[in-house]
Amino acid sequence: MLTIRDIHKTFNAGTVNEVRALQGVSLHVPEGGFVVVLGGNGSGKSTLQNAVAGSFFVDGGSIQIAGEDVTRWPEHRRARLIGRVFQNPFSGTAPTMSIAENFALATRRGRRRRIRWAISRSVRDELRERVRGLRMGLEDRLDSAIGSLSGGQRQALTLLMATWLKPALLLLDEHTAALDPKSAEQVIRLTGEIVGGLGLTTVMVTHSMQQAVNLGDRVVMMHKGRIAYSFSGAEKQRLRVDDLLGRFEELRRREMLDESTAALLRESYV
Repeated sequence: MLTIRDIHKTFNAGTVNEVRALQGVSLHVPEGGFVVVLGGNGSGKSTLQNAVAGSFFVDGGSIQIAGEDVTRWPEHRRARLIGRVFQNPFSGTAPTMSIAENFALATRRGRRRRIRWAISRSVRDELRERVRGLRMGLEDRLDSAIGSLSGGQRQALTLLMATWLKPALLLLDEHTAALDPKSAEQVIRLTGEIVGGLGLTTVMVTHSMQQAVNLGDRVVMMHKGRIAYSFSGAEKQRLRVDDLLGRFEELRRREMLDESTAALLRESYV
């Protein structure tokens, strides 16, 4: 469903601020697969997701979604294939519009939008039932401005909007990072229910090793723009937070060793 082949991306190339954000990343996510991408700041995990979403064009390599080569598609064209939830609960929605009006917009994802917010009674009834499934008591507040809700409520609704039309690919960009622990736990529970219930092909970026262990069928650990480790199958099922901590420590030691070697080489030429 998602196939990434040898993609590269360098920002500010040829300057003192050059950053090689992606260095030959390849990844295949089959239909219904759920991959959790883990990594520290600057590892390339969010850059990878932005590359898939079309926030920028990659310098090399290719990206396919649902059999379509989208490598040179602009972001708005990819939107008809992709549902996305961002880190900020206030991204991706219109705060002054009601819950129902925001869902009316969501039903036109990737299509030309018209100035018409009304939704039919049947769709409204379906919306009420699906919002009731969030178990947050919002089904009777469909006419409330979405900006008046808490971050957790808003993020849960955004997740529901992103999956309303069952996208070919769901991208979750650290979608619980800005929430308090209780709200984050609720949204993670809903994520598992919605992704599993709809069988969605999903790529989730996170800092949380606990989420990486608990969710998905594959964990990919990124470091310096590359995939450093990948865990799937029985290995993923046995994975624990301590295992991930150990791999991070291995990467840290390896990086320190590389820096020490470089320092010795520099000294040898003095």
